[in-house]
Amino acid sequence: MRPSNSRKQSFDVLVIGGGSAGVVAAIQSSRSGARTLLVEKSARLGGTTVNAGINRPGLFHAWGRQIIRGIGWELVTRTIKESGGSLPQFQAGGAHFCNQICVDPMTYAHLCDQLVLDAECELRLHTMVASIREDAQGWEVQLCGKEGLVPVRCRQVIDCTGDANVAVLAGYEVCFPEATQPATLSCQLSGYIFEEIDVDAVNRAFRDAVQRGEVMATDGCWWTDKIDVSGFLKRYGANGNHVVAGGDARDSVGRTAFEVEGRRAVFRMVQFLRRQPGFENLRVDAVSPEVGVRETVTIRGRTTVSIEDYRSGRVWEDAVCYSFYPVDLHGVDTKSWYLVPLESGTVGTVPRGSMLPEGSRNFQVAGRCFSSDRYANSAMRVQVSCMAMGQAAGAMAALAASRNCDPEELPMAAVWDLLEANDAIVPERAPFSSLAVV
Repeated sequence: MRPSNSRKQSFDVLVIGGGSAGVVAAIQSSRSGARTLLVEKSARLGGTTVNAGINRPGLFHAWGRQIIRGIGWELVTRTIKESGGSLPQFQAGGAHFCNQICVDPMTYAHLCDQLVLDAECELRLHTMVASIREDAQGWEVQLCGKEGLVPVRCRQVIDCTGDANVAVLAGYEVCFPEATQPATLSCQLSGYIFEEIDVDAVNRAFRDAVQRGEVMATDGCWWTDKIDVSGFLKRYGANGNHVVAGGDARDSVGRTAFEVEGRRAVFRMVQFLRRQPGFENLRVDAVSPEVGVRETVTIRGRTTVSIEDYRSGRVWEDAVCYSFYPVDLHGVDTKSWYLVPLESGTVGTVPRGSMLPEGSRNFQVAGRCFSSDRYANSAMRVQVSCMAMGQAAGAMAALAASRNCDPEELPMAAVWDLLEANDAIVPERAPFSSLAVV
């Protein structure tokens, strides 16, 4: 099936952003019978997983039990099957990364296309939102494509941009942190054997190069006060640096600064390594098209999830999904880094109200910019949690469009019924203690 060239410009649901949240939201909405349009600014779907090279999307399991399933699980497990990969042995304890699933980006991006189109969702790549205006019938939106401005109408909007770009255009308030976490530009190196490298010698040379101003400490590691390139080298460049640039990564000017600085960082690191013994045949096989941005803004929602809510495992009365990951606030030095796992048996939940901007109607936000404080957000922003939020948003948008109401007016029972019918796990109906041990 080919992407639609239909001239029809009226939709029940418009999903903006084709990353972890947006792809799943669009599939769920369309499978639920809503006429759905998914727009994405880049050339392919998949978001951070494919465009930023962060292809370990997070945690479907917590403490040996599966807590997130549904469309995100379907997409990831199909990717594993089609690419010949394997699932980890999900452990009840141990480091969180032991339970990460590694997906093949090419296969994942292809399956994102396939599942979206199989659901009969209309898809437009290379497209952004230029303007949005609410009226009595819903939303009038100007899309900006390669052909120019394209007007569309829709009844429900789901902002899955990760940066609340459309929420801001619609006039809703966002919250800016005092500082934001550094980004990462992931790359893939080859031409050396890590086990044969004298890492101590490379570290000494790297620290000297930092002193001379030839490289920045964060070009080859995550900290400025604990300079150690072993992690970068062992992962062959994957998710191994920190990119620090002035500006705000949620807008084009700030994002440009991050992208340029990210490529500079990779170039500096490669040039340094090529001067070191053992790297004579160093090759750069790939550099991700985009930096991986961890944090920009959050919406001011009708409900805000605090770190206390997350740490306590609070099950909100309007919870739409679980979320599980260590509190993981990246900093440029060890003093500003905060990595703390949840207590054994504790799992967080996402309330519907955190996805609804204050004062909004017929508008949802799904993904990392949902309403939460910095510490809670640092854990709940990961891709798997965004998938679960996206599925909930897609279900609520489809129901709200069919019933001509705001998502907040939907009975939670109706939302939960639709999610369960699509294999999602609902916290209220599936308490953590009742979930099967894998």
